[in-house]
Amino acid sequence: LALLKLWTFFADALEHKKSNRKLAQLCRENFLSVARMREWRDLHAQLQSMVAALDWRTSAVDASKLEGAAAIHRALLAGLLGNVGLRDEASGGYTGARGIKFWIHPGSWTKKPGKWIVAAELVETTRLFARTVAGIDPRWLEELGAHLLKRHHENPHWEKKRAQVVVLERATLYGLPVYANRRVSYAPFDPAGARGIFIRSALVEGDFDTRAPFLAHNRRLVADIERLEHKSRRPDILVDEDLIYAFYDARLPEDVHNGAEFERWRKTAEREDPKRLFLRREDLMRHEAAGITTENFPPALQLGPNAFALEYHFEPGAARDGVTLTVPVALLNQLSAERCDWLVPGLLKEKVRALAKSVPQRLRHRLGPLDDFAERFVAAARPADVALATALARWIRAELNLEVPLDAFRPDSAPPHLHMNFRVVDEHGRQLAMGRDLSALKRAWAPQTRAAIAESASVPDEARHRSWDFGDLAEIMELRQDGQTLVGYPALADLGDAVALQVFDSPEAARAVHHAGMQRLLRILLRERVRDLEKLAARDHALNLQFAQLAGDVALKDEIVSAALDRSFLADHLPTTQAEFERSLEAGRSRFNLIGQELLRTLGVILAEHAQLQKRLNSAEKAFPRVADEVRAQLARLLHPRFLSQTPWARLQHFPRYLKAAAHRLDKLRDDPARDARLAGEIAPLATAWQREIGARAKLGAITPELEQFGWLLEELRVALFAQSLKTPVPVSAKRLGKLWQSIRNR
Repeated sequence: LALLKLWTFFADALEHKKSNRKLAQLCRENFLSVARMREWRDLHAQLQSMVAALDWRTSAVDASKLEGAAAIHRALLAGLLGNVGLRDEASGGYTGARGIKFWIHPGSWTKKPGKWIVAAELVETTRLFARTVAGIDPRWLEELGAHLLKRHHENPHWEKKRAQVVVLERATLYGLPVYANRRVSYAPFDPAGARGIFIRSALVEGDFDTRAPFLAHNRRLVADIERLEHKSRRPDILVDEDLIYAFYDARLPEDVHNGAEFERWRKTAEREDPKRLFLRREDLMRHEAAGITTENFPPALQLGPNAFALEYHFEPGAARDGVTLTVPVALLNQLSAERCDWLVPGLLKEKVRALAKSVPQRLRHRLGPLDDFAERFVAAARPADVALATALARWIRAELNLEVPLDAFRPDSAPPHLHMNFRVVDEHGRQLAMGRDLSALKRAWAPQTRAAIAESASVPDEARHRSWDFGDLAEIMELRQDGQTLVGYPALADLGDAVALQVFDSPEAARAVHHAGMQRLLRILLRERVRDLEKLAARDHALNLQFAQLAGDVALKDEIVSAALDRSFLADHLPTTQAEFERSLEAGRSRFNLIGQELLRTLGVILAEHAQLQKRLNSAEKAFPRVADEVRAQLARLLHPRFLSQTPWARLQHFPRYLKAAAHRLDKLRDDPARDARLAGEIAPLATAWQREIGARAKLGAITPELEQFGWLLEELRVALFAQSLKTPVPVSAKRLGKLWQSIRNR
């Protein structure tokens, strides 16, 4: 463009300078040769006459405009493609054709040379310099040097949106990258390769948007067979993709390699044979999936009035491996852990075999071949609301006359897919949690479950009662929510100065709340008698002081009233009808205060025995710390802060004897420590097993009367072992309790 400006300058001088002398003077002032300038004008005139003689058309672009400058550079670039350069940001120079390195000559300096340039000449002095340079658009290289570009293609792939097999193209000019990663159609370069990718990606893998019915049919068929694989846990039923590829390859013409061509061909072909591209079930299966039936692998598990969807997945090590049951959070407590322990019929045999294999060898060899054993059990047993290990122990006892304790079965030895997986969802189907520990899920989501039950029950919060004026309580309530049936358990809840009807998600929770509600209602209706008993309990200051040392912040008067109410009115059962409540109220009204007085006398005896026992404990603690710890643990279980109201009267009246027996043990300890250790060894295994079971079931609120009764029998065994002079109401021995424990565990 500097030369263009020079041409314009000389043309203006010729037009305005009339004499040769003035023109020569102007050229000398600007360091120009008049002769060379005139030769340039003559050469231009000769070229112009030659173009006119050849009848060629000259450009009409104004060279002084921006587009004129671009046209000049494009014209020069056509003959100077070997003099282009790409800026090297690291060195500040340019990379030219075939890897040469050059720099812009200082005399050709420009403010913004650009990323791509073309030079009129390359001259090497101290280094290789480019002279007379201009910035260019790299797109001009693609247009002007198309015949010199070397194109490279890589990563051919299917693009669903374009419905076409594309390839990434990059082009170089003398080694300089003109463009890269340009998506172009792959078919013109490799029609066979493009067709193969189209068949595999669009048709075999189904990554193709089409309204053609064959593809939806084939996808459903493949999905059905994949579900069979997940259920049977065998990944060899569905044929491999190469066979499906061969099916399409045999039917498609050679020139079909994109979505548009396929649709044109398909519409014509389906007029002659509508099922031309439909796969058959036998085309996709290597072998028949024997035993994979709806009966063995049901789509849902029916528990009570509700059906819970089941999903099967085969991916060892994954969280979803095995059978996943989907349960709304509102129905979480409706699930029976025992019934879910049986899984589905198709996996039951494998689980039974795994449980049988976990039995110690001394018992396992008597079961016979494990496959035969599992098959016989599955044929005879039916899923029920009893733990699978319990059902196995019963069946072994009945069929093989063999006693296998429940703790001989180790469920944790079975692989994860043999334990039901639970997926908890909200009312919109969104996943809230997932895991195989149903008890932990119930504990974690108990507030949401209770809230859902309460919302469905629609019991008004403002309905407060101070007498039984609300009719009879139903044993259960069936509530509907989002098409599911929720089972609720109504109860009276204690509101402090009144009671209210509420609905709970489990019978255990309802019973505990109903007991507190009944106590509150009785306190309201018997307020005068309750006040008299509280005054009577408050008079004995020494008894209150002793009880406070044992129970801390728990008030004696509250404990006495609660215990007296339970024994007077609620000893048989908790009333759920108005008639039952009125009969209990009438029968217990007259004996309430007498029972309260008797409880105070019994408490006095218990506290006196406890004080004597504490003295013996303090003296024996240093010499016999192990025994002292055992006795203190026994006292903590018996005399907890609310033992007076929470211990049945039938057991509470034996507390003085239990404390005396512990004192006898400490008295005899110094005489014969070996005897004490031997007797403690008899009771320790039973006590440890019972405490472990009680601790596990307390978290679930599922302590059975059998377990409670066994705990009291343990106390009687302590009396029989350590204080034989004190009589026990029932004959008891460690051997008898051992057999009783096994029967409890088996049940």
